[in-house]
Amino acid sequence: MSGEMVGQNTNPAHIVQQMGKQARQCAAELALASSADKNNALLAIADAIDHAAPSLLEANKRDLTAAKSGAISDALLDRLELNDQRIASMSKGLRDIASQADPIGSLSEMTIQPSGLEISRMRVPLGVIGVIYESRPNVTADAAGLCLKSGNAVMLRGGSEAFESNQAIARCISDGLKVAGLPEHAVQLVATTNREAVGAMLSLEESIDVIIPRGGRGLIERISKDAKVPVIKHLDGLCHLYIDADADEGMAISIAVNSKTYRYGICGALETLLVSKSVAATLLPKIAEAFTPFGVELRGCDETQQIVPGMVAATEEDWSTEYLAPILSVKVVDDIEQAMGHIAHYGSGHTDAIVTNNIQRARQFQRQVDSSSVMVNAATCFADGAQYGLGAEIGISTNKMHVRGPVGVVGLTTEKYIVNGQGTIRE
Repeated sequence: MSGEMVGQNTNPAHIVQQMGKQARQCAAELALASSADKNNALLAIADAIDHAAPSLLEANKRDLTAAKSGAISDALLDRLELNDQRIASMSKGLRDIASQADPIGSLSEMTIQPSGLEISRMRVPLGVIGVIYESRPNVTADAAGLCLKSGNAVMLRGGSEAFESNQAIARCISDGLKVAGLPEHAVQLVATTNREAVGAMLSLEESIDVIIPRGGRGLIERISKDAKVPVIKHLDGLCHLYIDADADEGMAISIAVNSKTYRYGICGALETLLVSKSVAATLLPKIAEAFTPFGVELRGCDETQQIVPGMVAATEEDWSTEYLAPILSVKVVDDIEQAMGHIAHYGSGHTDAIVTNNIQRARQFQRQVDSSSVMVNAATCFADGAQYGLGAEIGISTNKMHVRGPVGVVGLTTEKYIVNGQGTIRE
């Protein structure tokens, strides 16, 4: 894997330019790689990660120690940490990707035009993908696996807080590429913590076809503003759950608690709970009690505070805050229309859910809420590529163009028209 041993004082722009040239050369070769070779690489990388688990944990321990000595939030520490379960999940994700059908080269149904032309569309790779991310060392493996399966070369630039972890995972990826005989520069880690490397990637129009950022608002806003390359992004995971008048009480409480407490640091974590006025007086005290063992701070609107005395007052800022922490905003709404209006005003277009036994309102919610995932009677924390059967995800897109929601293998491809004639000319 090119770039692994690059010194920290080497010019980052030069590093990135060289890597871009190598990635562009590899992209053409990788686009023609057989499904068997790509799958062999994925399985070999998964085996290497399993075998290297002790060294991955040691590398991650060094990152965690350094991060804890600095000003890093609990949410970022959670995303940074590797453990046996998360390492096993990385390798499982790679094996799941290998088991999926290869979309490259597949053809849509052919149509025959009056001219006699036979028209179809072929699924092809995007080319070279740049992934810029913070914390989450698992992204190194997930992104590499998804890009390999979809026939794309990839340049990875992880955050400085996960430098040791990313390097260790990159060595496993390099080993897997060698086993499968795929080009060594198909996956490259930008191995410098110099922030100029990010700027260099954003300007590398001749080599990178699309940038995918994963990180905090500051990183994504900068990339969106400065990138000369197309960007697939999401800014926030400001997820809502609306408990409808016709919700099952036990289901509503269970889904609310799970949506918030499964993991506070994920973008699918619940941040605002909306409760129908008709059930609020009965349900809100039980919800508050259910959250007590988890130490979740509830911040409520005026009506919520009247029902649950002693609750912290929610401010206007709370409705638009992605906490990524054990804090939850709670608001009583008149009905589904007001709930959807709140989501439309404050939501980030990531994931929103309703709990209801009313089929008509469930379908109305799914039709009208404009988010990348809209759920009925399910926890928002399911917004995840692996949970959607994608094996893994390279990110969750709130874009409306090209791809939306968890981005898996197919999301990293595009189509070209395949046109066949028999000496056909246009009259």
